[in-house]
Amino acid sequence: MRGRILIIDDEEVMRELLRLHLTSAGYTVQVAVDAISAGYEMLQNPPDLIMCDVEMPHMNGVQLISALRADKTVPAVPVIFLTSVDEGEVRADEMSAGYLQKPVRLEALLAAVQRYLPRR
Repeated sequence: MRGRILIIDDEEVMRELLRLHLTSAGYTVQVAVDAISAGYEMLQNPPDLIMCDVEMPHMNGVQLISALRADKTVPAVPVIFLTSVDEGEVRADEMSAGYLQKPVRLEALLAAVQRYLPRR
């Protein structure tokens, strides 16, 4: 096992595409459709890395990651934000997180995961 990654994205096609690429590369992948299901996944089986969409209904990715980081009972996990919004890179830098522009290219995806996934 190369590491466990939690993908949080409200778009089913994006979740499936990322899941397929990452499982093919040898990672274990969990998926969540929103902040509520992501919180549940974090409590049940904390991942080694979070890939989180920025634009989601109810609570966006930045709000979700801020809430997770503020909760001292939740383990610290590196984050890569996924977004089609141009200012996403600035928001990621402000939160000491990675950033990938949608649509995500396979090479960029695997390079980002290797960069941010903690070494075992």
